[in-house]
Amino acid sequence: MNVSLDAAATAAVDQYLVKQEPYYLPVADEVELFETAYGARMPMMLKGPTGCGKSRFVEYMAWKLKRPLITVACNEDMTASDLVGRYLLDINGTRWQDGPLTVAARIGALCYLDEVVEARQDTTVAIHPLTDHRRVLPLEKKGEVVSAHPDFHIVISYNPGYQSLMKDLKQSTKQRFGALDFSYPSAEIETRIICHEAGLDETVAGKLVQIAQRSRNLKGHGLDEGMSTRLLVYAGQLIAKGISPQAACRTALVRPLTDDPDMRDTLDAAIATYF
Repeated sequence: MNVSLDAAATAAVDQYLVKQEPYYLPVADEVELFETAYGARMPMMLKGPTGCGKSRFVEYMAWKLKRPLITVACNEDMTASDLVGRYLLDINGTRWQDGPLTVAARIGALCYLDEVVEARQDTTVAIHPLTDHRRVLPLEKKGEVVSAHPDFHIVISYNPGYQSLMKDLKQSTKQRFGALDFSYPSAEIETRIICHEAGLDETVAGKLVQIAQRSRNLKGHGLDEGMSTRLLVYAGQLIAKGISPQAACRTALVRPLTDDPDMRDTLDAAIATYF
């Protein structure tokens, strides 16, 4: 549906467009499901471990749907005003500045709230009126109700592995979203990703994937999380620049993952097995 935008909004759309196709390999039917959900304007929730490709997927879908993308990295200090906007003082007096959620609603962008459980629950409540039939955003401080652009879509993500009683979404929030489960890709797909992103040959990339799979088997047995695809890309990039594989793996895979000496020795031994 076409909605006319003023010059400022048109400039904002161009600013947030993903102009080059991001590299993304589908794992299952997530692309088709997301496209259909977008067509129905169903808010979507992406659930999966750190570094498994959730953010890259959203970026790819924004490119594929030809919609601007506004990403918000959520944190525990984020307030509702950080999302919707606030009054600011400058040399000309007081002026209102829209927050990223309001900008997205006005211009018809995909608004991606990354790691939404890190935000306070009273902050996430601010998105509720945009995630049901109303599709509005009340700006109480300004006395305005913003009706979302027909193309507006909201996407949230979080890592269920880090859920706790203190950091979880309310049921009243969860049940406003459709959900897609993400995990680390198959060994074949993950190897292709590392080859592309790091510029490695298939043999070396495959060894990195095997190391990662061994670390993922240790989740709950000394590790909170196994090695992510993101970390494998980092290690691959170091190797591609001439760093020895063992040093690259220690730097990019083991040291960021754990400080436990015994676990480090275990992972270093796994690396020595392959390199």
